[in-house]
Order: sequence, then C-alpha cells, then structure tokens
Amino acid sequence: MAIKSVNEMIAAAREEIVNLSPQEAKRRVDEEGALLIDVRDVRELQRDGVIPGAMHVERGMLEFWVSPDSPYFKPVFAEDIEFVLY
Repeated sequence: MAIKSVNEMIAAAREEIVNLSPQEAKRRVDEEGALLIDVRDVRELQRDGVIPGAMHVERGMLEFWVSPDSPYFKPVFAEDIEFVLY
C-alpha cells in the first residue's frame, strides 16, 4: 500500500466535507440548533478570541471525545444535532 501524499489526503477529505460560509454556519446554529466546535489550539483561542456558545475541542482530542468507547467521551456528541467544526 502506497503512502498518500498530503495533497491526496486533502483532496480525499474535501470529497467528504461540506464547507459553509460564516453566514450559513450562523444560520444553522440560530435556526437549526447546530453546535459550533472550535478545534483550534488554546493559544489560538487566547490570541484570536472565541465565538460565544462554541464548544472548544482541541483537534488532537476530537476523536477521543466523539468515540463512545473512549474514556474521554463527551455525551454531547451522542446528541442528534449537527456539528460545525472550525
């Protein structure tokens, strides 16, 4: 099995995700109850600020918080809502 290049991995990821404008993300939060998930490093939060109401999950912990069999699982991720990651 060949190792994928970073460009190949990015192209594959882009096939799986939906990019939203800031306006559409806000609409989904306001009208549909989506939850914003801020995956930035804590230093970025301190430097750039936060969006009120967003949940902070550092990128390196995301899979652990989402997986029900992880000791770090967070019940919010079992809810039937849309998550908008940024």
